[in-house]
Amino acid sequence: MSNRQLISRDIEIFYNKASEETRLDKGMGIFEFERIKSLIEKYIFSSPSKIIDIGGGTGKYSEWLAKKGHKVHLVEPVLKHIKIAQSRSKKLKNKFSVHIGESRKLEFANNYADLIILHGPLYHLQRKEDRESTICEAKRVLKNGGIILGFAINYTASTLVGLLSGLIHKPPFFEMCKTELATGMHNPPDDFPWLLAEAFYHKPEQLRDEFINQELAYLNTYAVEGMAWLDKDFFANMQICKRRETLIELIQVTENDPYLLSFSPHMMIAVKKI
Repeated sequence: MSNRQLISRDIEIFYNKASEETRLDKGMGIFEFERIKSLIEKYIFSSPSKIIDIGGGTGKYSEWLAKKGHKVHLVEPVLKHIKIAQSRSKKLKNKFSVHIGESRKLEFANNYADLIILHGPLYHLQRKEDRESTICEAKRVLKNGGIILGFAINYTASTLVGLLSGLIHKPPFFEMCKTELATGMHNPPDDFPWLLAEAFYHKPEQLRDEFINQELAYLNTYAVEGMAWLDKDFFANMQICKRRETLIELIQVTENDPYLLSFSPHMMIAVKKI
């Protein structure tokens, strides 16, 4: 299967222009990386574990997991990311394997993995049928008792960013937000080429239902950023120890609150194969 068939052309163009490699090294990305690592660690129950990192980008999470002694396989459809991930793995004593592929067709045996991480598929696949195929494939290669961690973008994400930045008053941006709030479908206007390519933004209950419908046991949904990022001086306060502790505690005490999940741009669902 060619790379062009693995992923939509718009998504491929977006990632070829953007730098996924440096995204987690600056701004909100620094916090996102540390926060997601802490969420993943909640669900690693044995060492070493067999972990499949699907949509794992340039391999930053795979590298972290491999350094902790786990047997890690990264699956990624963007060739640019594959090359960076391969280079990253070569430098490690405990290397992770790198596979070009995508979430709807995994080249792994049934009941193989202890943990599967769905990093990008749930929001990069707009069609519900494709997300269902992704979840079914993850379930197939997961051991009984194994865990799937799925990351999604909240249907309120653009609207919250628009309100904080003033972009909500740009008519094309507002039209995009209205569509996302009504349908979850995200398609960036031509005026905003820097926005994420075509995607699907979930309501928390939609995300849960997509997994329950595949007969997976629901464990929990976590806010990634929570409400803390709404602090008007978020970046400055995250550099001050006491204030950082306050913001992190706020996230922790609200991370599973179903009424507050929609204030978080990203969320993580945890489910179990029974």
